[in-house]
Amino acid sequence: MKHSPLQIARAWYMPKMPVAFQTDIELEEGESTESVADQEEIKNLFPYTYGQPIVKFVPGKSQEYPKITVGVILSGGQAPGGHNVISGLFDGLKRLNPANKLYGFIGGPGGMVAHKYTELTKEIVDAYRNTGGFDIIGSDRTKLETEEQFNSCIDICKQLGINAIVIVGGDDSNTNACVLAEYFKQKITGIQVIGCPKTIDGDLKNEVIETSFGFDTACKVYSELIGNIQRDAASSKKYWHFIRLMGRSASHITLECALMSQPNITIISEEVAAKHMTLADVVDDIARIIIDRAAAGKNFGTVLIPEGLIEFIPAFSKLIQSLNNLLAQNDEFSALPTADEQREYIKGSLNEEDLVTFRSLPIGIARQLTRERDPHGNIQVSLIETEKLLIEMVAKRLAQLKAEGVYKGSFAAIPHFFGYEGRCAIPSNFDADYTYSLGYTSSLLIANGKSGYMASVRNLSEPASQWQPIGVPITMLMNMEQRNGKRKPVIRKALVNLNDAPFKYLEKNRREWAANHSSFIYPGPIQYFGPSEVCDQPTNTLLLEHGKEV
Repeated sequence: MKHSPLQIARAWYMPKMPVAFQTDIELEEGESTESVADQEEIKNLFPYTYGQPIVKFVPGKSQEYPKITVGVILSGGQAPGGHNVISGLFDGLKRLNPANKLYGFIGGPGGMVAHKYTELTKEIVDAYRNTGGFDIIGSDRTKLETEEQFNSCIDICKQLGINAIVIVGGDDSNTNACVLAEYFKQKITGIQVIGCPKTIDGDLKNEVIETSFGFDTACKVYSELIGNIQRDAASSKKYWHFIRLMGRSASHITLECALMSQPNITIISEEVAAKHMTLADVVDDIARIIIDRAAAGKNFGTVLIPEGLIEFIPAFSKLIQSLNNLLAQNDEFSALPTADEQREYIKGSLNEEDLVTFRSLPIGIARQLTRERDPHGNIQVSLIETEKLLIEMVAKRLAQLKAEGVYKGSFAAIPHFFGYEGRCAIPSNFDADYTYSLGYTSSLLIANGKSGYMASVRNLSEPASQWQPIGVPITMLMNMEQRNGKRKPVIRKALVNLNDAPFKYLEKNRREWAANHSSFIYPGPIQYFGPSEVCDQPTNTLLLEHGKEV
């Protein structure tokens, strides 16, 4: 297989590591922990793993570790750095005992249940170091939730002599890890379970998990593209670019990309929800800035839009829920032959409030709400082209204002969606280093008998040598939420906090960015080589959260 010069060069990159890993260590345990909420319910559901302490690594005496065999699973959507989690895990295991083995389950949690696996040898692992994607063993979104699945996992672990499982994934995947760890302890299997925090969306974060891996790389990929578009906008001076970015449940990506590129308009879903804004309010805010810029002779600009925006608008959230209830497993609706007939069926079935919202939508967007449903019959909101919806509604509003003599400019808009472009990028130095340390931390947690823990690394705004690896009980991150009509234990998602420094920085500067295109920043591509201040910087979000300047 032929490789690009960059692939060849990156294969030789040696991830930077915390000083803690360069000496003999032992684990130091803190106080008992509690779940982030719903303590009694979580404790009752996880009696064997609840209340474990946070552990940190401190200098210790050299010791011999018995041979262990570990299985690793990549779960959920891809994120840059997954291969380096495996590399760090493999190297950590081999350093502890050269006889240790690592198996990879092929195709995610479903591969473990179906007993599909391969031994990950040095030759295999070396071929994937510092590369993007999850293709070393693949991934899927199978939820581990039945006794039949759990017992199948136990069977394959016994067959291969596996002592521990590492699950690399987001909040749902690490909830799986917590449930699996509890079951394994309950059944006295001796099989440990460790999780690693992955998601480009950045919503797996809290007081002990500073960021999820992949967020840094994805934001840098998107910000390069935004910067390129802004350079074109400033050059041609004739287009408004509406750019939708991944992040359905939270707006962390949109916020970070705004901090990196300084666009004219940034919509943050959590702010829209907090201000109880309607879609018309959002459209009016955009139109106001377009009018102000047009008055200054600037009929161009950039708008950043989070993928999950419409779910944060109360009227639309209610409409989506009504449509989910109406259309899930609805054979009568499915049998209708044309889109127009389906639209009329919906209009005749909605209550008056939802009908008003539905009628306010452009026909193309309204049709998207009735197509491409997920396996549960729910609308796939991420497929709704919000950027096109806003362009159409803003154009209509500007036409009204032009007829009233308020607006005298010209409006030509181009839609964009940046999503999968960031998921499998070659990881940035930060993500390559961070994920390697997460994998290495996992090996040490396993060697010291821990289960039901998530590997974490703190102090990430400092150089990698000063990072602090720790182990966090997964039950500490959990609360109860309503899912499909039932209360279920899940890891709490982190939304953008409007009181935190990153949003406050946007809030302080957005008026200037709206008015002045010379505020545009052009981040350029990810830099893998060069001075540390260019190549190794974490996200602006992390820097601001740690009280540093950007």
